[in-house]
Amino acid sequence: MLRLTDFIIDCPDTMELAGFYSEVTGRPLKKRSSEDWAGIRFGEIELAFIRVDDYRAPQWPDNEHPKQFHLDFEVDDIEAEQARVLGLGATLRQDFIGPEGYGWRIYTDPIGHPFCLCRNKGVVWTDQGPVWPGRD
Repeated sequence: MLRLTDFIIDCPDTMELAGFYSEVTGRPLKKRSSEDWAGIRFGEIELAFIRVDDYRAPQWPDNEHPKQFHLDFEVDDIEAEQARVLGLGATLRQDFIGPEGYGWRIYTDPIGHPFCLCRNKGVVWTDQGPVWPGRD
């Protein structure tokens, strides 16, 4: 048996970056979060942040300091969510929203990790979250 349990992000200040993503996602920090390790639960998976003393931020889209990973967030209103994440300290980097309002925008968090706000055609929102057409 194999289960994904954690997605861990290196950073210089765990509580600051975890606080940013807690605000972005609307999910609380785990109670035992500290300056060395902070986490946010998403069901069985934890988005975690670990302190790295000599942290070097990615310089997206510079390949000399590559992004290493990025997070995608499906949203139902990209304009409202953009205003919210920019207010939390994100920076808009690139816009791939088409004329019909579908696509994605690339942002960086306060320390340079890229993430995307996505709006995909045909996604239906339920009480359990977004459901993509054609996905099991």
